[in-house]
Amino acid sequence: MHGTLSDGLEVNVPAQEAWQIYGTLQITHVTHTFDKIEVLQGDGGVGTTLKLTLPAGTTVFSSYEEMYTKVDDEKMIKEAEVISGGYFDLGFTLYRTRFEIIETSKTSCIPKTTIEYDVNEEEVANFTYVSILPMISMMKDIATYLLENTKN
Repeated sequence: MHGTLSDGLEVNVPAQEAWQIYGTLQITHVTHTFDKIEVLQGDGGVGTTLKLTLPAGTTVFSSYEEMYTKVDDEKMIKEAEVISGGYFDLGFTLYRTRFEIIETSKTSCIPKTTIEYDVNEEEVANFTYVSILPMISMMKDIATYLLENTKN
C-alpha cells in the first residue's frame, strides 16, 4: 500500500532564512519533537545519517535511523528516508519525509512537509502509525525559533 500525507505552515520570514534551518543540521537543535537527534554520519548533505529518538509512549517504537537522500539548496527541498528501525520494523518498505520551502513573498514563506510511504500488504494495518502531527509540531518549533531570531 502506498500513501502520502502533506501539510504546510505559513511563516513571516524570508524563504532563505527558513532554509538556513531546514536545509542544514541546525534543524536538529531547534525542535523539541524528538527526545534526541544524533548525527551518526555526515555534515548535513546527502548521505547524512541521523538517529531520532521519540518521547516514551508516543508510538510503538522508540527510535529509527534516517538518511538524507536529497538536499537541493536552489529549490529548497530536503528529503530523508528511514534506513533502519522504526517504520521498517512495522513492515514499511519506504518511509520518506520531505521538507520544501515555498516563497510566498520577500518576507514570508510556507515550509511544507510531505510523508510518503509504502507498507507490505501483509502488514497494511500498520499504516495507521503514519501521522503528520510530529512534522507539524516540528514546523511549529522551527517557526517559533525563526520568528524569535530573524529580522525581516
